[in-house]
Amino acid sequence: MTIYRIPEKTAALIFDIDGTLYSHTKYIKEQTDCQIRRFAETRNLELKKALKMVKSYREEWAKLHGGKQLSMGNVLKDMGVPISESIAWRKELIEPARYLKADKKLCDALANLSASYKLICVTNNPVSVGRKTLTALGADPFFSGVLGLDTCGISKPDVKIFDLAAKQAGVSVERCISIGDRYDIDIAVPLEMGMGGILVDGVKDVYKLHSVLAIH
Repeated sequence: MTIYRIPEKTAALIFDIDGTLYSHTKYIKEQTDCQIRRFAETRNLELKKALKMVKSYREEWAKLHGGKQLSMGNVLKDMGVPISESIAWRKELIEPARYLKADKKLCDALANLSASYKLICVTNNPVSVGRKTLTALGADPFFSGVLGLDTCGISKPDVKIFDLAAKQAGVSVERCISIGDRYDIDIAVPLEMGMGGILVDGVKDVYKLHSVLAIH
């Protein structure tokens, strides 16, 4: 866990979902792979070529942007796939319940956090996929809102979706902390906006969040 900033009067925690509220390398990889397979099918490409195109594009983009990561939604958008098409693919192809199950330790941690803070999720999946993920984990009751790729048609790390999350929580951005597993996608922009930021290394760090926040 890396703590970048914790506001003095934190009122809301804005969580990423995938790779943050659960740790499942195979499932996270499959979410990307299934979209590349669909990209190959719809564009009449061999899968090997499609995989190479995506890999090469991400590597070149990173070189041009100081090593930053680019979300899959933005990769596909830059390669000619509208966000609306990405949303449809994700809704059809991604089934969290095939991979995830209820996590009591996570639910206990979220119950403690929700007693003191408003909890919001911001995901680069559609809202319905985000909700299905939370349901599979048993975590849905603790979140007052979920914002996704179909909320405003924009993929993280765009400022707009983080601003909407703060508004849904009913607090200023300066009283929010963004929590996620990817610095470039989940943390960098919120910090620039004036939010707090905590980079986690999977759900094991989320289990400890209440204790960490209590001492700050």
